[in-house]
Amino acid sequence: MDRGTEILQSALNSSYLDAMLENFENIIDHGQVQVEDGLPKDDVVKKLQDIYSQLPIDQITGETWRQLVQLSFLKVIRKDAIQANHQMTPDTIGLLMAFLIEKVTAHQDIQTIFDPAVGTANLLTTVMHQLSLANHHQLTGFGIDNDDSMLAVASVNVELQKLQVSLYHQDAINALDIPQCDLVVSDLPIGYYPLDKNVANYQTRAEKGHSYVHHLLIEQAMNYLQPGGFGVFLVPSDLFQTKESQSFVKWIQSVAYLQGLINLPSELFANKNAQKSILLLQRHGGKSQQAVKVLLGEFPSFKDRTKFAAFMQEINQWVATNIVK
Repeated sequence: MDRGTEILQSALNSSYLDAMLENFENIIDHGQVQVEDGLPKDDVVKKLQDIYSQLPIDQITGETWRQLVQLSFLKVIRKDAIQANHQMTPDTIGLLMAFLIEKVTAHQDIQTIFDPAVGTANLLTTVMHQLSLANHHQLTGFGIDNDDSMLAVASVNVELQKLQVSLYHQDAINALDIPQCDLVVSDLPIGYYPLDKNVANYQTRAEKGHSYVHHLLIEQAMNYLQPGGFGVFLVPSDLFQTKESQSFVKWIQSVAYLQGLINLPSELFANKNAQKSILLLQRHGGKSQQAVKVLLGEFPSFKDRTKFAAFMQEINQWVATNIVK
């Protein structure tokens, strides 16, 4: 697949991202090479067809396609110097989030899931695969993003994996054309939202100046969550240490139960200021109630298997005693 992308990049004189997308679109089209305005030329078409003929396209699993898209996009990041907020959620983090979600939703019938900052859809599809394995049925997903390049990657990603995901190119702060879903998962962008007029009706907006976009997206996500549904978000570890945190906590208490905040291993981040945590919110309603003990802590180093396994067991125990069945 990488060789096919390199051939196309050279033949079309394009970015690595555009060549990767065209390569995957050829695969989706059963190995038919797209030719536009005489490009790529016949000799290149022949090379690509030879590559595609060696791929057992119909035998490749959805999870393998997801990993292949992820590895290809990692090369895009390197070759095209993609900016930081366009980089995908690493598998290490995505699988931890999927594990946690599988545990806390074990007694819920999860049919629909959405991500208000879907990017390449790597996190969304990681969670969908994990839950499909656990629940033995396919989920319906919804993804929103305002970046057309990232949505183009997401589109080939979900199509290759044959997942039922509807993607929307829009600002997720505006009204969304999706139903209320059973679950929300998102690796949230961090920073300020520049369009103050758009957030006039948001409870989490700043009193002065621009509002935090991650606060706004969490509020928006909870609006589209079924009563009793979980929102699982990747957030800055200092989420509750900013000047806006007091009003943010007050808003959370009005709509949801703060069930957990778990720091990811510090070894995953180049500096402490960049450390992320998994925030676990459960919308009021249904059978939901505040956990007797909020799930707090930090995942141990992946290198210490004994401690890591013990922490996973602690999570299992917490779910068994704190999440209503």
